[in-house]
Amino acid sequence: MSSFKRNAFTYSTIVAMGGFVFGLDAALISGAFKFITAEFNLNPWQVGALGFGPGIGVLVALPLAAWSSNKYGRKATLKIIAAMYLISALGSAFAPSFATLFAARFLGGLAFSSITLAAMYIGEIAPAEWRGKLVSMTQINIVIGLTAAYFINYWLLQTTNSNAEWVTTWGLREYTWRWMLGIEIVPALIWLGLLYMVPRSPAWLVYKGKYNEAKLTLAKVIPESEIEAHVAEMKESVENSNQDRSVGTQLKEIFGKKMRIVAIVAFTMAIVQQSTGINAVLTYAPTVMEQLGLGQNAAFEQAIWIGLVSVIFTILSLVLIDKMGRRPMMIWGLIWVILSLGVCAYGFGTAKYEVTNEAIAEMQDIQDVNKLTTLVGKQFATDIEFKEAIKSVMGEISARDNSSVFLQKSAVLNATLILIGILSFIAAFHFSVGPIMWVLLSEIFPISLRGIAIPFFALLSSTISALTQFFFPWQLANMGASTIFLFYGGLVFIGLLILFKYLPETKNLTIEEIQAKLQVKSKE
Repeated sequence: MSSFKRNAFTYSTIVAMGGFVFGLDAALISGAFKFITAEFNLNPWQVGALGFGPGIGVLVALPLAAWSSNKYGRKATLKIIAAMYLISALGSAFAPSFATLFAARFLGGLAFSSITLAAMYIGEIAPAEWRGKLVSMTQINIVIGLTAAYFINYWLLQTTNSNAEWVTTWGLREYTWRWMLGIEIVPALIWLGLLYMVPRSPAWLVYKGKYNEAKLTLAKVIPESEIEAHVAEMKESVENSNQDRSVGTQLKEIFGKKMRIVAIVAFTMAIVQQSTGINAVLTYAPTVMEQLGLGQNAAFEQAIWIGLVSVIFTILSLVLIDKMGRRPMMIWGLIWVILSLGVCAYGFGTAKYEVTNEAIAEMQDIQDVNKLTTLVGKQFATDIEFKEAIKSVMGEISARDNSSVFLQKSAVLNATLILIGILSFIAAFHFSVGPIMWVLLSEIFPISLRGIAIPFFALLSSTISALTQFFFPWQLANMGASTIFLFYGGLVFIGLLILFKYLPETKNLTIEEIQAKLQVKSKE
């Protein structure tokens, strides 16, 4: 590997670590929900709010990140984001109340713009032939972070059953969920320190008229013979844009006739990526697995499989993206997503739930469990009907706290088929729209607009994500798993039709060549 590629890889790896911290932050909470719910006696709306809290934060942060990345630079903004992750992790681990924990989660959401800034920075510093792979590193770091979170949560859960003295000394059994959320402190601190090693974005330096500094940065990642031509292309891109750089003017340009195809593609991708329901499944992974009747421990184990599948197929996407191209991977990947969601919907739709005397005998450690005898002989066609019946007999608190046990002992369904469907969905997402959206967003906008455009469409994506996470506990309690997966599949199908018509191929093209290609397409 040449020194140029090695430098580009090193800088991209450091910046992409923000994805790892993001993945940890997003998934560690998945294992903590049940403990937090019991300690603070939360209802489904409050549980949804903790999942939704970061979503609110990112809605606030992305416009600020857009402004900051243009005014102070990508690197400076990334360092601010890393500090926010650190403060959020500390606040979450020591939160004395639901309100304090929500505030800490909100602050973590302010840092979620790390994904947007990472894609932007890497897209600007990476050579054209490596850009797809390097930008995808952020997504790989996200899924590695998610997987690490599932392993950490499972390990902590198993450790609480140990009689080792250190478990008591360190308070792992008493403060399980606080340890889950506090683990993030270490990687957030490391990432903040490493960010001081990366140079400022050459595209941002050109945008600010600092051409000599841009050349010095480019000398670290491309051969000297290519620097002048590269700077000239970037200068031309900036000069051809509207010189009024206000946010309103830039947004008007993004949605103007000249950028019509770009706007359609970006808008559709931003909605489709989160309309798959991916963040609901990942954030509430153990809860989703409990719907299979696996029990709490098994649900945590299966959540680990979600993480491993995410890593494997994101790496596969990274390997193939610059060979197969963005368009075929996106289109076929979304078809795969729809089919997988259909399998999940079918599996849950054919499930039955029935309380038996044998099951009641196995649940004698649950207080007043014999009340369930009134339900013996009755069969429930949906998980919603079953949960409502359990609640009416056992009371809301017992139904909530023992939901995994009740489902485990009463569900009659094809758990293997549903598990395959969920893992297939995870694989399809991380092979296609998961990483590829960020690659395309880093490619399809000119330098003069990307500081506003990428955060804007990330804001749209984050809005959908936040709403999905907020409503998921309510949906699970009121719509049922089968209907939820059908709903997601229908939204993805609409997006697939639009992208099939408008999505161009951009592999191996410079950002300036991509602009020329898209502008021609917009005139057609």
